[in-house]
Amino acid sequence: MRLARTWVVFGICLAVVLAAMGWISLTVLQLERAQVEAQQRAVLEENVRLALWRMDSALAPVIAQETARPHFAYTAFYPAEKAYTPVARKGKRVGVTVPSPLLTQKSDFVLLYFQFEADGTLSSPQAPTGRMRKLALEGYITEKELSVPVARLAKLRDLVTREDLLASLPKEEAPVRVALNLSDEIRTALNLADATDQNRSRADNRVDGQPAPPPGEQSVLSQFSQGLYDQYEAQTQQQIVKGQIERMARNDSIYNAPNTYQGNNPIIAQKRMKEAIVIPSGYGEGVMVPLWVGDILLLARRVSVTERKFIQGCWLDWKATKAWMFDLVRDLLPDADLEPVRSSPDEGDERMLAALPVRLVPGPVPIQSIPWMSPVRLSLLVSWACVLLGAGAVGLLLYGTISLSERRGAFVSAVTHELRTPLTTFRMYSEMLERGMVKEEEKRREYLKTLCTESERLSHLVENVLSYARLEKRRTIGRIEHVTIGELIERLRDHLAQRAEQAGMEVVVDADESSLSRTVRTDVSVVDQILFNLVDNACKYAASASDRRIHIDARFSNGTASVTVRDHGPGIAGGNARRLFRPFSKSASDAADSAPGVGLGLALSRRLARSMGGDLRLHESGGDGACFVLTLLLS
Repeated sequence: MRLARTWVVFGICLAVVLAAMGWISLTVLQLERAQVEAQQRAVLEENVRLALWRMDSALAPVIAQETARPHFAYTAFYPAEKAYTPVARKGKRVGVTVPSPLLTQKSDFVLLYFQFEADGTLSSPQAPTGRMRKLALEGYITEKELSVPVARLAKLRDLVTREDLLASLPKEEAPVRVALNLSDEIRTALNLADATDQNRSRADNRVDGQPAPPPGEQSVLSQFSQGLYDQYEAQTQQQIVKGQIERMARNDSIYNAPNTYQGNNPIIAQKRMKEAIVIPSGYGEGVMVPLWVGDILLLARRVSVTERKFIQGCWLDWKATKAWMFDLVRDLLPDADLEPVRSSPDEGDERMLAALPVRLVPGPVPIQSIPWMSPVRLSLLVSWACVLLGAGAVGLLLYGTISLSERRGAFVSAVTHELRTPLTTFRMYSEMLERGMVKEEEKRREYLKTLCTESERLSHLVENVLSYARLEKRRTIGRIEHVTIGELIERLRDHLAQRAEQAGMEVVVDADESSLSRTVRTDVSVVDQILFNLVDNACKYAASASDRRIHIDARFSNGTASVTVRDHGPGIAGGNARRLFRPFSKSASDAADSAPGVGLGLALSRRLARSMGGDLRLHESGGDGACFVLTLLLS
């Protein structure tokens, strides 16, 4: 019952330890997986930021280029008022018109440029009508090329209205006015230029609503006015305007310096004004704003020219733009996607492009496989190995302790049984002799002989126990001598023969002269104790044999000398042979059912033999009886 309780407690403790190790291992593996995933997410977010930066950096020049286009470029042809044809037609000099660059421009990302008039009329410089169409077909574009933007314009007319764009665009801002501390001469030139602009606006010669130059030679002031107009049309960004204004303010002393000009010369004033940026009042061009209208992506802006209001923009080829942007980030995000954002984006959305209302979808996070022998897993493997080895060692130690405890308990029981028999004999025979109950001399000698035999048996038992105790404490036993095998057997023959004679058996020495002459290095007293234990066992277990001889043989082979003790008894069964040399292996019941003894003689004999450098083993060659071989070292 106590043994079962011990193993139950050990099993519970082992289960708790293994459960704790399992929980720790699972937690560590989860933390390792979480760390790897966090690293992968960090790499992904870094790639997302870099991809957004690449795409925005690539889109910014495209949008800036569209924002910088002057408003008059959205008509197929506009007048070039600084160049005139030298040929007069019908007595009048006709202004030269130039084609808009948008008419013949081929863009990889723009499908169509468009303009909404104040009345909602939709037009495109790439699809001119009326006289402009005829003029375009004369040398700038073919009918086949013109059919594509015409079809796109018709499709756009069905998809978009002016009201839709007005609702999506920012509110109109007041046009920028520039006030400089200029000299009186420049101010006079500006007034004259304004007056000239008013005269030009009343001219009757127009091309599709655009002002044409007046007939006759152009005055110097008119040329100066046209120069101001050209300067304005070339400038589109308000910040650059402010920077130029600041530069003018810093250099104002240069303009007012003496001897710079003479009199109210408009040419000199024009030269000075070309270094300044002045936006005439009544003009305003907004910034291109990207927006989604249904499934199409547009860039649109508000434009004000005097009293006229326009909406100008372009229809972007989203498929081509998307493919182009994917090529920019394919090395970073091979599975990325771009999804349109048609509603107002969240302020905290970090994956929105700054240039377009588009959100970057990086795709699934790549799950990187963790190496099987990662440092964490290697540490866990070592920990598990240590825990299992420790548990195994504790289990073996516990098993050995329990087994030793059981064998010692059996030994105590056997010793008690073995001591009880001689002590009982001693007490009974001594009392009979002491009280004079044995009258015959022969009986008295027999009782005394029995008492001597039991005393020797008791002495032999005590000597075995004491010798085993000395071996357990690793004490040195006896002294080493160099003797021949013949001398060794001769010195022990009488002691061994006496024990055999007590059991009615005979010791026979079988050895050739060459083997008996071999010298061995051994302790004679230890060999005597070993051979006596072997002969004693033969006397006890082979007493019923018909052949009552005990053979002692000496042999020499492979550089070692061996002494063999063999009887003709029943021998030793295979099951008993495994525990033959185990100490305390004989219980009280075994001692009662078999020959007397406590099961310590053979275990003691083997340990004594090994303490001298030799060995003792059971010979399994077959035949009748038991055969033990004692190996000794040659000197």
